[in-house]
Amino acid sequence: MDEVEARIAAAAAEALAAPKTAAEAAAGGWRRAGLAGAAIGVVAAGAAAGVAVERLTVGRGMRRRARLALDASGPYGTLRGTPGTAVAEDGTALHYEVDEPDAAPQAATARRRRLFGRKAPALATVVFSHGYCLTQDSWHFQRAALAGVVRTVHWDQRSHGRSGRGRAQAEGVPVTMEQLGRDLKAVIDAAAPEGPLVLVGHSMGGMTVMALAEQFPELVRERVAGVALVGSSGGKLSEVDFGLPVLGVNAVRRVLPGVLKVLGSQVDLVERGRRATADLFAGVVKRYSFGSRDVDPGVVRFAERLIESTPIDVVAEFYPAFTEHDKAEALPLLAGVPVLVLAGDRDLITPSAHSEVIAAALPDAELVLVPDAGHLVMLEHPEAVTDRLADLLVRAGAVPGATTVGGHGNTAHPDRPRERP
Repeated sequence: MDEVEARIAAAAAEALAAPKTAAEAAAGGWRRAGLAGAAIGVVAAGAAAGVAVERLTVGRGMRRRARLALDASGPYGTLRGTPGTAVAEDGTALHYEVDEPDAAPQAATARRRRLFGRKAPALATVVFSHGYCLTQDSWHFQRAALAGVVRTVHWDQRSHGRSGRGRAQAEGVPVTMEQLGRDLKAVIDAAAPEGPLVLVGHSMGGMTVMALAEQFPELVRERVAGVALVGSSGGKLSEVDFGLPVLGVNAVRRVLPGVLKVLGSQVDLVERGRRATADLFAGVVKRYSFGSRDVDPGVVRFAERLIESTPIDVVAEFYPAFTEHDKAEALPLLAGVPVLVLAGDRDLITPSAHSEVIAAALPDAELVLVPDAGHLVMLEHPEAVTDRLADLLVRAGAVPGATTVGGHGNTAHPDRPRERP
């Protein structure tokens, strides 16, 4: 471990003995908890754990300027649709938004009804599920590209974004992937009660899709026309090394559960510490979210904003669900429909090997490993992801084969063109 990594690991360990009273915290304990909170930024980047970060001696000023510019006028995450609310089984309010296709496809459907006297078939709906400590806005580029082309639903998972705080979690009930799968079912019932479905999930969102299939196999058989699992995993996340040496991984696994328990009980303290260590947090996010060097600083800042908006107690209460996640037996339920399995080849959170395992369980699935890409591949290489997603929509019959999908959002520097993987 280098000096920065060692410092974070030490801070995380010290957080196990963090001050328990306000007086002790005011005496300086908040700084220690803040550094531990920065270590938890790896979890917030969409994974189970991790502490390594790149050195922060290069690009600090550029990151600060990018943060200021994006906070003032950044376009990412500004897309909005028709809002709605689904109610989960425990009463949690789940926020979703619907983007309808342009009028032309609807007009064509109406003409068929007049000619043949039959009820127009329900439109296909593409439902996007986001990852851990993100929001529906993490699909910004794909949402922009598909605007007007197909009916889409974007929703915020419980305790994330505009959705309500998980009521069961507020009462001490742990989050489970099964609960998230039932939440997705509630959103489908409210926002897309009929017609074909294409389910798209990133990271935890993909796991949510698996949990839905496990609990509602009849829904998959009757309505699901296609599935995309992006940077996701069927299980064994406790074996991920996050690009760390064995010593670092073992240290994280040993102290992280206790650190999370302490930090989750001292929300105000930790949030102050996270703000005080913004540059360190930015380095963690960049290290564990992206695989290439030429990502637009504005996009990096956008990822930071998504992640830092998740309170530390939410980070803490979701963590155990990942160590327990195992949906390998549910994957065959997705067989028989077009499936896209896509991941970045430099993903340190849910390594591409996990996508290869998923594809092996679904022999007819299309496996795409995007070169030079990390965990947030849909932000880092949006055109590659959108291109493959458009192919899936054609194969699923959600859009006609001649449909043109906009090429929104190439975030590479102009001197380094992207190629289709």
